[in-house]
Amino acid sequence: MNWLYAIIAIVLVLGGVLGACAYLIWIERKLAARIQDRIGPNRVGPWGLLQSIADGMKFLFKEEVIPAGAEKFLFVLAPTISVFTTLLAFSVVPFGPAPPNGSGGFPFGIAPYVDIGVIFVFAVTSLAVYGIILGGWSSNNKYSALGSLRSSAQVVSYEVPLGLSVLGVGLLVGSFNLDAVIRAQTVDAGMRGLFDWFIWCQPLACLIFFASALAESNRLPFDLPECEQELVGGYHTEYSAMKFAMFFLAEYTHVITVSFLTAILFFGGWHFPWIAEAQSDYFGAVVVKVAVLLTKVLLIIAFIMLIRWTLPRFRFDQLMNLNWKVFIPLSLCNLLGMMIVKQYDLSRWWMLLMSVVLVVVATAVSLFLTRFVPSVANARPELGQTATLSGR
Repeated sequence: MNWLYAIIAIVLVLGGVLGACAYLIWIERKLAARIQDRIGPNRVGPWGLLQSIADGMKFLFKEEVIPAGAEKFLFVLAPTISVFTTLLAFSVVPFGPAPPNGSGGFPFGIAPYVDIGVIFVFAVTSLAVYGIILGGWSSNNKYSALGSLRSSAQVVSYEVPLGLSVLGVGLLVGSFNLDAVIRAQTVDAGMRGLFDWFIWCQPLACLIFFASALAESNRLPFDLPECEQELVGGYHTEYSAMKFAMFFLAEYTHVITVSFLTAILFFGGWHFPWIAEAQSDYFGAVVVKVAVLLTKVLLIIAFIMLIRWTLPRFRFDQLMNLNWKVFIPLSLCNLLGMMIVKQYDLSRWWMLLMSVVLVVVATAVSLFLTRFVPSVANARPELGQTATLSGR
């Protein structure tokens, strides 16, 4: 029966992800309209609910345009790589309580028992940058090439703090299996179980992980590879019809994966006090656990959408400085603190204190450097003069 469960899980995951991507676009458009005092899609179907289906049909019937100077094989291959890698990463993500391996129950995932689930997700999603690089380079477009170069620098850089931020969770659990991570946060103790979520002992790691994941998925304020104000459309400027839709699908699938990982690693996954405990066996308990996990994921996705319409885009030098000068040092210090806590068998709550101290120290250092360290323009007046003349 394992092969039958695997086929059912694959169909559910693919259908669910593709359907979710279509209606997440509708939700984001409605949310953006609400923020900007507009109405949003409201013509096709009640409340515009069929707009995403209409857009999908439009992509199917649009003309497939390939620029004359493009490298045709790589131009077509690039969006396929992006979609394949993002969908493959979802294969180890559990969307419900997986039963013990070998028990014969429905696994609530394609391969939820992989011991290196988190590492597998990072390894596979990092390959998506090849699709972006090939798409930008093969288009024979300068804007596209610049977008792909930005993406390569951005993804390679932010993978470092992304990986370091989850090492503390790995130390706490003793495994990178995502189902094991959830069960390590479940305690049948009412509201006390809420405080076993890793967000309380790893808040800094959660912040670094979430911001780095946004940068990896090219979401605002880190969408430097495709920012329309500078690069027209970036790496996918020359793409149209289904090839553009595949890049779009890859981005939204990455957002869903990031939201699942955030909910699982730091917010207890399907656990919620009283209604979804590890020992809950009432009728419909499994459905409630799946609903709890999906609700957390939807809230995180909504938060990602709100960020898009709240924070301005970073400059590229700010993006790199944030990674190399802030996230990597903080993630290393956080990992060191977690190692000390584990070595001396201290309470997890020491990590909350350490996270607060690290944030305060980092803020103080930043304010000190901003106020007392002279800028390049002040240290070398000729540079400041040149910048002034070039800005006229």
